[in-house]
Amino acid sequence: MSPAVSWDTDLVRVYRERYGDLVRLAFLLTGQKAIAEELVQDAFLAAHRNNSELHDPFAYVRTSVVNRCHSWGRRRKLENERRPTPPDPAEMVADELWDALATLAFKPRTAIVLRYYADLPETRIAEILDCRPSTVRTLIRRGLQSLRKVIDR
Repeated sequence: MSPAVSWDTDLVRVYRERYGDLVRLAFLLTGQKAIAEELVQDAFLAAHRNNSELHDPFAYVRTSVVNRCHSWGRRRKLENERRPTPPDPAEMVADELWDALATLAFKPRTAIVLRYYADLPETRIAEILDCRPSTVRTLIRRGLQSLRKVIDR
């Protein structure tokens, strides 16, 4: 028999109360529900492993989700760049807002999603993205300008 696994009550509470919010955040950053759910689960497992070091479990898990989405996006980009092109291009119909968000680089897209979806202040976004609040404002402003150009096409 394996020993019983002990989970921190704060981490369990965060899982119960905020799991859906974190999956939605990951979905907005990845565009894929199954991937979003997997990344959030991985983030909770990492938080459980580092439980003795956690002061704010939700902040830790949310930052971990954003970082995992970033890593997943980099890996996916490399896979797409190295994938051979199909002989006949297939036309896919998709959600226009997601298509527009997908044109942005990771940091501006993340800053916009955290600001307007998660409703986080610039200082918190700066902590998550490891930059200054002024950089967050610039990322959001430039990202919104790019979105306007893409949507106006």
